[in-house]
Parts: sequence; C-alpha cells; structure tokens
Amino acid sequence: MIRSLKIGSAFIGIIVGAGFASGQEILQYFTSFGIPGIFAAILATALFAYMGMSLTRIGSRLQTTSHKDALYTMGGRIGGIIMDAIIILTLFGVGVVMIAGAGSIFSQQFGFPAAYGNTVMALLVMGTIMLNIQKVIAIIGSITPFLILTVVGLAIYSLMTMDSTFTALEPIAKSADSALSNWFYSAVNYVSFNIAVGASMSIVMGGAEKDEKVAARGGLIGGLGLGILIILNHLAIFSSIDRVGEAEMPILQIANDIAPFLGFFVSLILFAMIYNTAVSMLFSFTARFAEQNTKRFRITVVAVVGIAYALSFRGFKDLVSEFYPVIGLLGLFLVVTLVVTNIRYSREKKMTA
Repeated sequence: MIRSLKIGSAFIGIIVGAGFASGQEILQYFTSFGIPGIFAAILATALFAYMGMSLTRIGSRLQTTSHKDALYTMGGRIGGIIMDAIIILTLFGVGVVMIAGAGSIFSQQFGFPAAYGNTVMALLVMGTIMLNIQKVIAIIGSITPFLILTVVGLAIYSLMTMDSTFTALEPIAKSADSALSNWFYSAVNYVSFNIAVGASMSIVMGGAEKDEKVAARGGLIGGLGLGILIILNHLAIFSSIDRVGEAEMPILQIANDIAPFLGFFVSLILFAMIYNTAVSMLFSFTARFAEQNTKRFRITVVAVVGIAYALSFRGFKDLVSEFYPVIGLLGLFLVVTLVVTNIRYSREKKMTA
C-alpha cells in the first residue's frame, strides 16, 4: 500500500502545477458554470481516477523507461507520431502560459507591469536550462506538497467564512469567462488536457513498478486525490467569486483578502511553482530537438525561450482560455487510445487467466 501511495502522490505532483494552484484554470473550467461546475468537478474526479489507473497500469505492464516506446506500442506508428506531437506541442504551450503567469503575479501582487514578470521568468528559465541546474529543480519540486496544503487551507477557510450562499453567488460565477460553453465537455476537456501534460511521466512512473496491481492502485489513488483538490479549489473560488472573479490568480486574491503577508507568501510559492513548471516543460521540449550540453542545444534554448517569451504577452488569462481547450481537444486522441489499450489489455489478461 505504501508503494501505491507513493505513486499516487507523485501522480498528483505531476498534474498539480502553477496553473492549477493559481485558480485560473479552475475558475474557467468549473466555477464559471456555477452549481453545475460541482458536477463537472465530480466528473473530472472520476475521469482522473480512471486515467491515472490506466496510465500507471500500462506503464507497469510494458515495463517501459520511455514514454515514446509506450506511445508507439499503444498507437502503432501513425498513432504514436500523433500522440508524440500532441505531447510536444503541450510542453511548449504550457511553458508559454507559465511565463505569462509570472507576469500576472508581478502585476496582481506587486503592481508592476506584467512585462517585468515575463522577462524575469524567461531569463531564469533560459539560464537554468543552459546551466542544467537539476538540484534547483529538485528543491523547487519539493514545494508541491506545501503548495497543496496551502490550497486546501485556503479552501477550507473560504468555505467556513463565506457570508452568502452558492445559489446567490451563481449569477456572479456564470458571468465569469469560461474556457468552454458546456460544463460536461469542460470537465472532459480539462482531464484530457492534463493527461496530455502528465502522460509521459505517469507512464514512466508506472514502468518503475513491477507489480501491475500496485501501479494501477497508485494511479487510482492519485486521480481521486487530484479530484478532491479540484473540488476544494472550485468551492473555495465559488464561495469568494464576488471578490476574486476578475482576478488573474483567484487563489492569490483569496490569500490577500485574508492577510497581505499571506498573499505575499502565496505569491512566492506560486512563482516558484511557475518557475519549476516552465523549466520542466521547456527543457523537455528543447531536449527533443537538440542534444544537451552542445552549442546547438544552447542556441535552441535561446530560440525556444525567446519565442515562448514573445507569445506570453498574450496574457495569462487569455492563454488559459484559448490554448488549454485546444490541447484538451487534441488530448482526446491520447485519452481514447489509452482507454482502448486498457480495455484490450484487460481482455488479454482474462483470456490468459
């Protein structure tokens, strides 16, 4: 059970990044639908549980150390190319959104022009990837559990201190920008987007566990845990929607409403998580096109981060609403392939039992 819990917590860590923790994703994908957003969050929980279980189970069954091998095994040559392309596009796109997120923190928390945050983050990311400072990434990655506890704490506080009802707040929630127009598809799209982000590491993580049942149980636990965090985050933003609905980072606004020092503290955590996510995404993207520690790699880093920096000026909120749904739609191909593969493997197991 301990091994399963470790896999489950790692799965949550893979998916829970700066975009989730900021609250903007949750606002657009769930809270903007009002009370039906609760049903969307429950549906997303069930889908994450199933997909988490499927990803880690497939990884364990294939005993793979490379997500590319797994993708080509599941989808064949054509399907593997398509899924690999989707993942590559996702890596770059999330990197762009994270750089924009740094600008939102500088603007919302400190009153500086967003361009300052974009510039600082782009330079930090470029320098880190070039210098290959893996220890820094490991340290920042260890913040994830603390970030989760902070989000949970803010959610509980918001629910306990809300001075209105969800019914009364629903019209305000529905006036907020939505990434999609239907709560059911919004939940599905959100899950498929995040699976596109986390599939690579989840498959490899499952491949490190020889016991298929342990791996599958770990993915299930991780998916359920992630779903609970989504529901809590949604309820926290919903209960404060009259104050945070227009904020680029709703969770940061909740923290500031409680106490300025808490807002400052949360902004530092979010900035660290954005940095961690941006480096991870853009490093993985760059490594697909150039070998590390070479002149070509350094030139590619400058080009990739430079393009990401330029695109980040579209703005964090707009990028979440425009880019994430596209990746979610493309990610459905990956999700369907995983479901079909999981069903096929289950049938093969029954036939050989």
